Amino acid sequence: MDGRETGGDDPLTGLLSRQPIYCMPVPPGGALNRSLLRQDVYLRLRDAIVDGTFAPGEQLRDHELAAWLGVSLAVVVAAWLGVSRTPVREALLRLGQSGLVLSRPGRSTTVAGLSAAAARDALEVVAAMHEVAVRGAVPRLTDADLAQMRGANEDFAEALRHADAEGALAADDVLHAVPVRVCGNSAVTEVLEQFTPLLRRVERLRFATLGGRASVRAHTSLIQACARGHGEEAAEISTRIWFSLTPLIDALDEA
Repeated sequence: MDGRETGGDDPLTGLLSRQPIYCMPVPPGGALNRSLLRQDVYLRLRDAIVDGTFAPGEQLRDHELAAWLGVSLAVVVAAWLGVSRTPVREALLRLGQSGLVLSRPGRSTTVAGLSAAAARDALEVVAAMHEVAVRGAVPRLTDADLAQMRGANEDFAEALRHADAEGALAADDVLHAVPVRVCGNSAVTEVLEQFTPLLRRVERLRFATLGGRASVRAHTSLIQACARGHGEEAAEISTRIWFSLTPLIDALDEA
């Protein structure tokens, strides 16, 4: 911030006018900040759909979403950010590609319902990507990586004991993110970012009940195989963990 002294003999304002006035400078690097804003808008809308803040079938109007997100503040800093509802529109496009929203040309955009067919497609892709990640990560996992996975599984079990679906999902994310990070395959990361959120909507149904406790044991088996350096075994366990969602997905056909 830049400070400067001001003068003046006004008896009412003189005291204040002799105090430093701090002016916040406009941050440099507008292009980078616009990119961060777009990602933040996407993540917040994605999470609001996954956690049920926006219900299936609910209309998503970009100007209302902009106000909800606080993107309307861009009016104040338009010279710097140069944004309005554009990040929201871009986020809705990405969410449509992930199967979380439905957009009809010339009509409204709505939150997609839980489709069994879409969930099965996403499951095939997500399970395959995690299999690749685990197989590639096992030879590189450090003691610290394994400790992070064990800690995440403990947090996962604790969340389930309290029927805390959001906590369970967060811990599950941490656990499975370790092999993804360690394997270092950027293509795997990009694919998972697109399709995992759709499955998270299904997982919330399981983690909100005691039905998710089998996952604690499965996670333990996965971590043990990783610790032994058995890449193929760990990859197979990872695949079984993800395909354990199949009964929940099948139940969507009956709903």
